[in-house]
Amino acid sequence: MDQPHHAVHYVNRVGWLRATVLGANDGIVSTASLMTGVAASGADSQTILLTGIAALVAGAMSMAAGEYVSVSAQSDTERADLAKERKALATQPHAEWVELRNIYVERGLTPDLAGQVAQQLMAADALGAHARDELGISDLATARPVQAALASAGSFAAGAAPPVLAAALAPAGHAIVVIVIVCLLCLVLLGHVGARLGGAKPSRSIARTLFWGALAMAVTAVAGHLFGAAI
Repeated sequence: MDQPHHAVHYVNRVGWLRATVLGANDGIVSTASLMTGVAASGADSQTILLTGIAALVAGAMSMAAGEYVSVSAQSDTERADLAKERKALATQPHAEWVELRNIYVERGLTPDLAGQVAQQLMAADALGAHARDELGISDLATARPVQAALASAGSFAAGAAPPVLAAALAPAGHAIVVIVIVCLLCLVLLGHVGARLGGAKPSRSIARTLFWGALAMAVTAVAGHLFGAAI
């Protein structure tokens, strides 16, 4: 049965949307910042392009590895909690029923109704009920390391590709200008798309995405110029 329009919520997109926006934003900002820093140091076009390609590959692998390790740690914790809960349900089911009933009482149900709800939910799926309402573990929030790693790596690579392509196609001596313009446009697009998918105001999302991206590129360019001059 199809869900009514009002039943489709933006929060259902939180898991993949966070990883995708984070990866794409990091890909754009870190790659473009590194390339503008190298360009500001006086490096030639080939070096700038090589820097971008290295940043794309290294960044995508780093995002994948970091996301996999961190989400795997979360998954290990979830499995440990579920094993503990499964043992408690097998050895002291009444105490677990009381615990679940009290959770519903705290949410506003009367003790009698809360007890009936807890009893029926435990009869249908005791572990699922406790995982969801006691531990906060649901299908929406369950840790998926491989999915998170692939999403982060793919989105980072997608974000890093525009500055690399900009450097490859930029006229000689104008790489830094082309990279900055292309990346600012990409940040505007990312902020707009992220806001629309998350149900937020595009103007606010675009403003903060542009501000931090431009700041990162500016600071890195100044550092590259200063260190390039010193070296």
